[in-house]
Amino acid sequence: MKADRLLSIMLLLQTRGRVSAVELAERLEVSVRTVYRDVEALSAAGVPVWTEQGRNGGVRLLEGYRTDVTGLTSDEARALFVLTAEGTYDALGLGSAVASALRKVMAALPAPYRADAERTSERILVDPVRWRTAAPATVELAELQQAVFTDRRLELTYRHSGSTELHRYTVDPYGLVSKAGVWYLVADREGEPRLFRADRVHSAATSAEPVRRRPRQGLSEVWSALRDQVERRPSDQILVRCRVHRPQLDMFLRLQSANLLGPPAEPAPDPDWPELDLGFPALRAVRALLVFGADVRILTPPEARTELATAAAEITALYATP
Repeated sequence: MKADRLLSIMLLLQTRGRVSAVELAERLEVSVRTVYRDVEALSAAGVPVWTEQGRNGGVRLLEGYRTDVTGLTSDEARALFVLTAEGTYDALGLGSAVASALRKVMAALPAPYRADAERTSERILVDPVRWRTAAPATVELAELQQAVFTDRRLELTYRHSGSTELHRYTVDPYGLVSKAGVWYLVADREGEPRLFRADRVHSAATSAEPVRRRPRQGLSEVWSALRDQVERRPSDQILVRCRVHRPQLDMFLRLQSANLLGPPAEPAPDPDWPELDLGFPALRAVRALLVFGADVRILTPPEARTELATAAAEITALYATP
């Protein structure tokens, strides 16, 4: 633990040059006295490090001093080689850069760790696309990145879901987010947070105007609020209780995960037909349960049963005609 702590101090000082003993203690979760003891140990080992007193004091490292030690543990080295989720970096134009960076990290790793890191890259593959869904559309993120990295406003031509009409917006970007393999632009429009799906951006142009973000708001805060807003269930949703034939339960739970209100009720009146509660945004959305045929039985409300009966009758009438 002490060796790992000494390496952490060296790497922090290499990055910052000077860090207060209090900040080092907070980062390393030790006392200030322990930090000073560690600094003495580094100095005794020949590292050009010293402490300075006063308001602008702290722990300092000789300017220009560098160590070739990466400070990575075996687990940290393996973790780096799981980062390359297929498609994520390519979409940003950084695929070759990530591969090159990992080659350099591999060369810098202590020899005993290299075999584990190589094995990890050969044995672990991250595919962000869910089963039975189309691969995400290829999107051009270059202009969106340009605005994000230069802190400029964006002029967008955008198509909303279910519409062919194009809308023009001036937005203030916070950043880009990849969610389950789909890229989103997180931005303010007229001072309000908005999500823009990148594959619906028809055109984008970086403005000469500087970005106008709301005070004390960063990408993580705005994304968290937008994500909660999307996932929040409406108060007027249709509550449905149903029974599911147990052989179909696992598939039902996967396909209806967005509508589930909790795990199957226990104990079940019939072990072969566990009961579940679902929430739908509208009555017509209950028709999604037709895919399970007679393996799903709606108990309540009556209008949900009627909706499925109506849908079934419409399908029967449609296909009864040659």
